[in-house]
Amino acid sequence: MEWKRLVQFALQGSSDLEQYAILLIRVSIGLFFAISGANKLFVAGGTKPVYDTLVKAKAPFPRQLAYFVAGVEFVGGCLLTVGFLSSAACVALLIDMTVATVTSAVSTLPKGLSPLNWIDDFLYLPEVLYALFFIWLICSGPGRFSVDYWLAGKLLG
Repeated sequence: MEWKRLVQFALQGSSDLEQYAILLIRVSIGLFFAISGANKLFVAGGTKPVYDTLVKAKAPFPRQLAYFVAGVEFVGGCLLTVGFLSSAACVALLIDMTVATVTSAVSTLPKGLSPLNWIDDFLYLPEVLYALFFIWLICSGPGRFSVDYWLAGKLLG
């Protein structure tokens, strides 16, 4: 009978493990953005690369925007790590990654690619992968091991 469970797991996954996968992705990506934002905010010269990118993209108020973006990454990453206001944090970080993709990442793709190779390179961009994770977390929720889950239980239970 164990082989049936193995085949079922191979074909359908395991809902018993799903909460751990959500936790792993949420905490990992949250820590990444919290650390990245902290380095931009609290390390001397940390916002310079963001500022330079924004100037190159002709964004308005690049200095203020660089601090805003770093703040979104730091605060959004912290919130996501603990699973508090997770959907709002994911939306803010999704917007951040969308803007980063449009203003900077797409310009790194080689010119003259066939449409299929362009899509391949586009999907290889880390910003696109982060955006997909945020969409998934918005749809799946932050999982059982989150402040949001606990809070929802208190408020709605």
